Amino acid sequence: MTLKTILTATTALAIAAPAFAADKAQVQFWHAMGGELGKIVDKFASEYNAGSETCRINAIYKGNYTENMTAAIAAFRAGEQPHVVQVFEVGTATMMAAEDKGAVYPVYKLMKDAGVNFDQSAYLPAVISYYTDTDNNLLSLPFNSSTPVMWYNKTALDAAGVAVPTTWNEVETAARALKANGVEKPFSMGWQSWTQIENYSAWHNLPMASEENGFASLKTGFTFNNDAVVNHIQRIADMGKEGLFGYGGRRGDSRGMFVNGETALWINSSAYYGGFKTDITDFEFGQTMLPLDTAVADAPQNSIIGGATLWVLNGHKSDEYKCVAEFFKYVSEPEQQAFWHQNTGYVPITTAAYDLSKEQGFYETDPGTDTAIKQLSLNAPTPNSKGIRFGNFVQARDIINEELEAVWVGDKTAREALDAAVKRGNALLRKFEDANS
Repeated sequence: MTLKTILTATTALAIAAPAFAADKAQVQFWHAMGGELGKIVDKFASEYNAGSETCRINAIYKGNYTENMTAAIAAFRAGEQPHVVQVFEVGTATMMAAEDKGAVYPVYKLMKDAGVNFDQSAYLPAVISYYTDTDNNLLSLPFNSSTPVMWYNKTALDAAGVAVPTTWNEVETAARALKANGVEKPFSMGWQSWTQIENYSAWHNLPMASEENGFASLKTGFTFNNDAVVNHIQRIADMGKEGLFGYGGRRGDSRGMFVNGETALWINSSAYYGGFKTDITDFEFGQTMLPLDTAVADAPQNSIIGGATLWVLNGHKSDEYKCVAEFFKYVSEPEQQAFWHQNTGYVPITTAAYDLSKEQGFYETDPGTDTAIKQLSLNAPTPNSKGIRFGNFVQARDIINEELEAVWVGDKTAREALDAAVKRGNALLRKFEDANS
């Protein structure tokens, strides 16, 4: 059955919902999944609602990650908070601070209070480690987890006579060959802090900050202005001067450059797979692991996740929280997670969903789609590669974006920009520490 058929059937189910739906306990679920991703979220909610006699999940799109999180915080202050809000990974420290102040209902406690069977060990370690407290209790439910990969235009690489790059030196070599063969901007990337600083550091087992990247305490301070990262950013800037790199904007703004063939090597989330399958018809594409900087490390460590989890907010009725717990169990089941993984490119959050995808032959029919999982589980995470946990990091990423953009246009050297980003970012860390100590 195709995704279109399933979604059409789901819509029909929603239309045919029984009249007593209004008598069900109502749960407000605010999310940031637009387009096709939003349709799958609606599918999950509709199918769950159709099978429940007591609960109704109202899935509501509230804009992008930042907009959704901001809306939820404002709603909480007004006493009108949703039951569930989807928060991207960089908001974790902020949500943990909110949990300390009583605003958050931790998932491990929610499931226990609701009497819903919940086995934390069923989830992939690389995913849940990001969202646990110091006692290894899961605070929010992993939902859409991804990691950056390198997308490549195989047709363009073949035409230029070069292999898929595995190192940054090979990226440069391939970019020159692609440029000589008519590719306008051979290399680009999106979510540049996530891909070129946060994951570059983890991939090469480098600390991005002190205090185990913020996991150990709020006294963390940024250290990503080290020589390795500075040299890496300067390399990309120099590639830009040579016409080998083209900056296409923050987040996924440069997606179109890859889809239309303007760029042939693109580093961004594994979660673009579902859209690429639909939108790319003129060339063969693939995904591979992140390039290794051989001047920094002999072998890669592991990448870290992006995406988001589902946080539960306090202030609602117990029967409604029972519905939340049951819905969480439903979306975590292998069938839903395998469907989500196979149709989006997000990683399956449980081992069972990964095993089901293998049993269904997905990795044989769609080769390369297990790249993200392999990257995340390449080695046991170190304090440098477990993840990051910084307060005010949404704002800090904006600072990093500003400073990197100054590098790309030639206004600053990589050293100047990263020194400034660390100084400005540390001021935000101290502000967060003062407010939450």
